[in-house]
This record gives sequence, C-alpha cells and structure tokens, in this order.
Amino acid sequence: MDQQELRRREDQCIQDELPWCAAACPLHIDVRAFVGHLARSDRKEALGTLRRTMPLPNILGRICDAPCEEHCKRSEAGEAIRIGALERYCVCQGSEPQKLLPLPPRGKRIAIAGSGLSSLAAAWDCLRKGYGVCIFEPGKRPGGSLAEGYPDLLPWKVIEDEIAFLVKLGMEIQPGAAADGPGFLDNCLQSFGAVYVGLDSLRAGPWGLEEDDTGSIRVDPGTQGTSREGVFAGGLPRGGRISPVWQAAEGRFAANSMDRYLQRVSLTAGREKEGPLPTRLFAGITDVIPLPAIEASDPPKGYTSEEALHEARRCLQCQCLECVKVCVYLERFGAYPRKYTREIYNNESIVRGAHQANKLINSCSLCGLCEAVCPEGFAMQDLCREARESMVERGKMPPSAHEFALQDMAFSLSDRFALARHGPGLKASAQAFFPGCQLSGSQPDKVIAVYEYLRSRLTGGVGLMLGCCGAPAWWAGSREQFASCLEAVMGQWSSLGGPKLIFACSTCLRIFKDHLPEVAVTSLWTVLDEMEGPIPPGTSREPSLVLHDPCTTRSEPGIQTSVRHILGRLGVRVGELELGRARTECCGFGGLQQNANPEMARETARVRARRSEEDYLAYCAMCRDRLASAGKRVLHVLDLLFPDPRVPDPAALKDPGWSRRQENRSRLKDRFLEDLWSEPLMRTAEHRKIKLEIEPEVRVLLEERRILDEDLRKVIHHAEMSGEKFFHPETGRFKAAFRPRKVTFWVEYGRGAEGFVVYNAYSHRMELRVS
Repeated sequence: MDQQELRRREDQCIQDELPWCAAACPLHIDVRAFVGHLARSDRKEALGTLRRTMPLPNILGRICDAPCEEHCKRSEAGEAIRIGALERYCVCQGSEPQKLLPLPPRGKRIAIAGSGLSSLAAAWDCLRKGYGVCIFEPGKRPGGSLAEGYPDLLPWKVIEDEIAFLVKLGMEIQPGAAADGPGFLDNCLQSFGAVYVGLDSLRAGPWGLEEDDTGSIRVDPGTQGTSREGVFAGGLPRGGRISPVWQAAEGRFAANSMDRYLQRVSLTAGREKEGPLPTRLFAGITDVIPLPAIEASDPPKGYTSEEALHEARRCLQCQCLECVKVCVYLERFGAYPRKYTREIYNNESIVRGAHQANKLINSCSLCGLCEAVCPEGFAMQDLCREARESMVERGKMPPSAHEFALQDMAFSLSDRFALARHGPGLKASAQAFFPGCQLSGSQPDKVIAVYEYLRSRLTGGVGLMLGCCGAPAWWAGSREQFASCLEAVMGQWSSLGGPKLIFACSTCLRIFKDHLPEVAVTSLWTVLDEMEGPIPPGTSREPSLVLHDPCTTRSEPGIQTSVRHILGRLGVRVGELELGRARTECCGFGGLQQNANPEMARETARVRARRSEEDYLAYCAMCRDRLASAGKRVLHVLDLLFPDPRVPDPAALKDPGWSRRQENRSRLKDRFLEDLWSEPLMRTAEHRKIKLEIEPEVRVLLEERRILDEDLRKVIHHAEMSGEKFFHPETGRFKAAFRPRKVTFWVEYGRGAEGFVVYNAYSHRMELRVS
C-alpha cells in the first residue's frame, strides 16, 4: 500500500467526519463532546470544550444563535437538541478563570475599529497569534453595542470581565476614537500592519472602501478582505438576520487573513475547512425513540442543572461505527477502519522493530460484513488479506499465525483424503459432488447419504471429489500454496472430464467462482431445491428454529432462498436473525481467525450464539460446529434431510475437534473406496496403529494447543521404538519428545489396557540438540 492508496482508504472511512452540528457551526465547536460532557454531569469538561474553540465564551456562550440546531440529527426523531440553551446554561454557572496561551510576540500590531463581537473575536485570535492589538472604539465604553443588543442576556459585568481578560493579555483600548471618521484607515495603516473594521458595531464611515448594491462595504466572504489592501472587515447581518456566532466567526476569519497578510502568504490557500462544511457522516436512527426537547421551566433564567442534564441526554452523540457495532473483531481492537488502515500501513512500513499490527491483521475473519454495512463500502477484509499477502511475500508472517490451518489443508490435499472418481461403474460424470473438507470431517455419514441421493436422482453420472478448495491458503495470504492447491483441484476436476461441481460448502463455491471461473459450479442447496427433495417423515415436528446463514452466502441470495424453500417443503418453522441474509455474521472460523486469535474466535461465536434464545439451524458444517462449541444447540439442515436414527438429538452434538475431523476425513475416503469402488485401502503407517486413551479434560487442552492425535502417536511411536524417553518412577509415566516438522512435541504418557494413556502434551518451536 502506497501513500496514495493509504489516503484513499482512510478517506473511505467516514467515522472522523464532523457530526452535523459541528459541521454547520461556522466556528466548528465540538458540540458532540460538549453535550456529551453535560450528559455525564461534567460541566467543567463541557466548559473546557467550549473554550478550546469558542472566542469570548462568556459572551458568545450566552447569546449564540446556534444555527447548528437546524442540522441536528435528533430533529429526525423528535426535536433538535437545544444547543444554544445548553451553552448558555454552561457558561452561566460560574467557572474557573479562563486561560489563553498566546504565541511569542511577533513584533507587529493590528488595529481594530469598533468593539462589537466580531472586533473582540478578531482581537482574541490576534492576541493568541502573538500580535499586538489596539481597539479604536468611538464610544466611551467598549462593548457598548453588545450591552445594548442583548440587555436580558449579557450583564455589563460579563462584558467588562471578558474585555479585561483581553487587556490583561496586552490589548490596548482607545475609547472615543474617530474610527468612523475620514483619514482613520490611512492613519492606521501608517502605524499598524493591518486593520479590521467591525461592521457589527460601526456604521459605514468615509473610509473610501467599495460598496455593494445595498450600500454596504464590499467584503470578500471567507478572507473578509475589502477593496483596500491590508483592510479587513466583517460582522454584517447574514440573510437580513444578526447572527452572533457568525459575527465571531468573521472576526476569526479576518484574524487568520491578517496573520497571512502580515506573513506575506496566500490569503486563500488551504482554508477550505473554515466555516460550515458538508459532512459524509452516517448515523443510523432507525431504533431511536422520538423525544421532544426539554423546555426551561423559567425561560428568562434558562435551564436548571436537572433540565440541562435531561436535555443533554437526548443527544444521539452522532457517529457512524456501523461496522464496529456488528463486528467483534473491529470492536475488540478499540478503534475503527480509518485508524486500522494507518496502523496496518505503519506495520508494513517497518523495516526493523516490532510489528505491532500483526495481531490486528491476522485476527480479521475476512467475512466482509463491514463492507456490507458500511455506507461507503469500506472493505476491511481486503485490507487485511492484502497485508497478509504482503507479509508472506516479504517473509514477515509469523509461522504460528496460520501454520496449523495450512497443515490441515495439506492433509486434505494428501492421499489421506483427496479422491476423484466417476460414479461406481461409470466412465463419465456430468456432475461431481464436492462436499469439502469440513463437512467430511464433521459429518461424514451425511456426505455418504447426500452422495447416494444425488446419484439416485441425477442423470449423466455423478462423480465424487474429496479435497480442499484452498481457502486456508487464500485467507493466509500464501499465493504459492493457494496456486498449488488450485492446480491440484483442477487436476482432479480434469481427470473427471470437467463436470459441473456441486458444493455443499459455500466457501468452496465462493473460491471456485472467484478463482476458477472456467469451472461450472452450483450449490448443493440449489440442486436439492430444484429436485424438491428429499422429504423425510416427521420433520415438521421440529420445534421452532432460527436460521443462521453462513457469511459466505451473503452475496448468494439464491442459495439462501433455496434453503428456505427446502425448509418450507419440510414444514419446518424457521425464524430469522436480525443480522441474517445480506448482513449475516461470521461464526469465527472464516479468515483463520480461530487460528490467529482463538479467544476472539470464541467470542465471535458466543456473540452470534446469543442473538436468539431459540435453537439454531445452520447449513455450513463449520458454522454448526463453531456455534455448538459456544454452547448453542444447533442443527445442520442435513440433519433434517437425512436424519440418523442412531442420533436422537443431533442439536446436542459437540464440535468433533481437529483430530476427529482428520480421522473422519481419512475414514470417509476409506469407506467410499471400500464400499463403492471396492478398491484396496492404503497401508496404514505403523504409528497410526497406536491406540490412545485421552480423558475429556486433556482432550480440551490438546484442542486449545492444536496438538493432534497424529502428533501424539508419532511422539509415542518414536519413543517406544528408539527408547528416547524419560521415566518417572513415582508416577510410572514417560515423557518423550519428537520433532516431525518445525514443531517439537512433548508427550507425557503411560501404558493403558489397550494402548497408551496421554496425560499431557505441549509443543514449541525450539529445536533441542543433545551433545
């Protein structure tokens, strides 16, 4: 990812866009934070938020006309937040002395005519920027126009205190000055670097400045420049209406322009974000309950503390986070895609040092729900998968992240499971059933039942392909292994004459559609729907179930509809999850999340399982097993279509675990070869003849540590054959190690009645060398 792509992706995430209130405010007051502090009864922080952006907060906070309220999102569900009233409440409660930290003196002075709000705001900002400021006030008392304009809201004491604060910072005042007289501007420009004319408190004088059609001084919006160089102005009514916040804003704009003028830089460059802005922020209000505004019981006094609290708590605190709301992964890392994009970019740019974002990159399930719910279509899954691919290519991917899943994939591609055959007694296949490695590992009996059914109902011959589609390599970002896997699968497919493939797994279907478009494919559920069968008796007696769609069917509405048709014919009542169909969630298996971040995968499954109290119905083997591992009662649709009388309660079946999956796949292939094709079985390796006895609690430990029975057997076989083992005389147990690949396994075991009892096992990547 280069800088240009980084900025494009960051811009796509709209979480940092201003909420409507702040975007509409010409001063961009952080209204969301301000009201949020009030909603938490933290008036001190609320006042601090106002002071960070608002000039003369004790004055403007009392009289702000709050144009932001017209844009408040709350108005779409009730009435707009009374932001102006909340500002007034906040600044009227008394406060700590305010602070303004000016920059070092610049040695230049600015003249300001008038002492209205725009003039004082310009003075506020010029002082902050390090300029000397002198106010020329025609009247005897500065701030008089403010006192006259808002007699009920602005006590003289407040005006005097605010002006005294500016004087303390170095502002000079010349009362009774002829600021509206002839020669004023000429005199000022001889002694000052720039001049600001506050038209909110001064009537137009004989200044020689150009006027518009209405007779007002012509002022350039934004820069506040006039027809004379070095002279700036502002504070006129807008749309025929006096707006205090706009007066203050124009004073601020003019202060910026005078600063630029004195520094001899462009008056316009880079000022696009001054003043009201459009915003792309999205804030869903579908579930927001409409509420009216809180009215002050005594309007002249304004809100009481209790009234302000209730009003502030109506604020929606608008932000997007649509993706974070529905994704455990995005939520757990504590930020949102814009920030994650920067972290991933930095992670990729590191030449030396710790790669802090590796966990972030490898924990995404790549399900794409973020893209489905994002108003801008931000695809976190693409960002993470591309980062993984880059890490693999640069040799920066930690082997522990995906190695186990890739070895499991290698198993499924090996002669222990992979198989391609025409139907028994046939030499051609119009179709071939591809059950996938997970259904074969989880429910091998269902694979046999489905294949028999397809052979009995479809014409032209139905072949069988056992193997792996390569999804683990694709998720891991390993181009080389993925290409190798596709080549192996294509070899199987070609050996059958290129039949149309029928997939039980929607992930396999997706991989083939995206990467092998030359292969004709369809879903098992589409085929069963079109065949209108099977319909076993008694299915309609199933209690109410809730249907879970696999995340890989999110872009396959036809498959989702077919499953519902099938269930409808069976008479099964199914409910829908709120996050279903096009917004369905991942079970925690996708994208190898379970390998890279097991705890997050467990939480993902738990969250999905808690979406409904009803039993679930799944049509993905891995989804079924992941939800079952989260303690959810869950059926597979094949449990209804091909019920097994030996399993009275299939919804209670546990996740078989990694070792059993591999054994099931291997045995499934043997059963097919023996029963359908009468072919001799492969010779069993010696270590696989070892019988293991493993208590359930030890089995759980082994699953968590990703240690397979195959690994245990290799260690014990090596120890027993070589004699390289330790013996503990008190327990009578042995301990032995073996390194069949890049991992060293240690097993604590003893002799059992028919084999060996495993008490414990662990592994590490260190290599032990005995000298």
